[in-house]
Amino acid sequence: MRIVQSPVDLILDDLYVDLEPSFSKPLVLKCEGFNFAGSVKLKAATAMVEAAEQDGRLRPGSVIVESSSGNLGVALAIVAAARGYQFVCVTDPRSNPASRRLIEAAGAHLVIITEPDSAGGFLGSRIRYVKESCESNPDYVWLNQYASENNWEAHYQTTAPAIDKHHDKLDYLFIGAGTTGTLMGCARYFKERRPDVRIIAVDSVGSVTFGAAPSPRYIPGLGTSRRPEILDASYVDEVILVPEADTVRMCRELARKGFLFGGSTGTVVSAALNRLPAGTDAKAVAIAPDLADRYVDTLYNDVWVSESFGHSAIGPTPPPR
Repeated sequence: MRIVQSPVDLILDDLYVDLEPSFSKPLVLKCEGFNFAGSVKLKAATAMVEAAEQDGRLRPGSVIVESSSGNLGVALAIVAAARGYQFVCVTDPRSNPASRRLIEAAGAHLVIITEPDSAGGFLGSRIRYVKESCESNPDYVWLNQYASENNWEAHYQTTAPAIDKHHDKLDYLFIGAGTTGTLMGCARYFKERRPDVRIIAVDSVGSVTFGAAPSPRYIPGLGTSRRPEILDASYVDEVILVPEADTVRMCRELARKGFLFGGSTGTVVSAALNRLPAGTDAKAVAIAPDLADRYVDTLYNDVWVSESFGHSAIGPTPPPR
């Protein structure tokens, strides 16, 4: 029996799904969504808040403010509630409605920025709002997930060692790139200790993180319209860009096998299965950051998928039983 006293105490670092029986390729998923925040972001949120407390930036009466497309917002709402802080989450219309409701359910205040930035996305506008809010209110504290060393250090200390412990034979590690905290923490760890492991970053088509041209993106999670400051691409061996329609198809294919994962997970799995050659005996791990619950209104909604990507992205209709 395991008993926790705080929602931040529940971190499962030894839960994996073997996809080889379903897809005939040696791919194992490290599942990060089984905690009270529902995603890998609980680790970064906890680490950034604890670091801000230790250096004196967060104190009684402080208000945490952060830009987030969803999962970190939910995680910070939970951490803030557990530690007695107010939290303001600055997001945009592309964030999942389910994530917004969860953020507010935890007592946080939600600000939705509707004016796009010069790149056509919302990240620049969201960050500008955060900066202006902090300048006008001395109680506001911006943790800045895009530049915080604590973001990647959380995964250097937890996620990467857990993978190392359970997979002594590992050839490929597939990691989604959002703020790049998970990517940088794991990549730094393995480049120092097991440089033979090939680090493959997975991003969405339309993201500028690795220098690609910007284009519209509809699924929150992976990808950015502004290169994160913590990214050091020298630790990455390979980058794979996945069209969002492929993300939808993969999530739905996983769901038809009984695995309900989120958009970030579908993107990473799509990249990994396409990258691994058929008949290989190489060992591969992919990090599954989230679960399906945040996406029931979007990539699991036939109307939304058809309007966003065309009817072909819906995939085959399961036969009646």
